[in-house]
Amino acid sequence: MTDFKDRERAEEAKFAMDEETAFKVAARRNRLLGEWAAGLMSLTEEETDAYKKAVVQADFEEAGDEDVIRKLLGDLTAAECNVSEDDIRTKLEEKAVEAKRQLMSES
Repeated sequence: MTDFKDRERAEEAKFAMDEETAFKVAARRNRLLGEWAAGLMSLTEEETDAYKKAVVQADFEEAGDEDVIRKLLGDLTAAECNVSEDDIRTKLEEKAVEAKRQLMSES
């Protein structure tokens, strides 16, 4: 009985760790994506910092990436940047890989 409980606890701990890692990767990815978009919009350093935080916050509106994509597309369109939704999705994937690499190198 103890082995079963130990295994159950180990599985729960692994699940919690995986969820925490996924959250950290998504937040880092969103900051990197915000930095990229801020560069396209020629924001100042202070504006860039605020914008990166706003992109991270946008991810809490709904499950998935659509809220982040919608925010970036709206902001970039308003700033008259020539960026399509496909460009943003491609950059989102690139920044996800970069975020994972950064977090793995910190561990």
